[in-house]
Amino acid sequence: MNAFDPNLGKSGGPATLHYGDGEFAVMSPGQYVLCAVTGAKVALENLRYWSPELQEPYAGPAEALKRWRESRG
Repeated sequence: MNAFDPNLGKSGGPATLHYGDGEFAVMSPGQYVLCAVTGAKVALENLRYWSPELQEPYAGPAEALKRWRESRG
C-alpha cells in the first residue's frame, strides 16, 4: 500500500489501483474501490484483500476465497 501518497483520498469517488504482491499502487486517487464480488465500497485504508493475477479488490477474506475458487474451477 502506498499510504504516503499525497494524493491518496483526494477524490471523493472511486480510486483506480494497480494490485501487486503485498501492496497496491494508486493510479487515480479516490477514497474507495468496489469489491469485485459484492460491489461493496471498500475504503482504501481498509483494503486488505485483492488479486494481483485478476487485478481486482475484495471486501474481505470470504469474497477473496469465493473468487479464488471460481477462478480455479
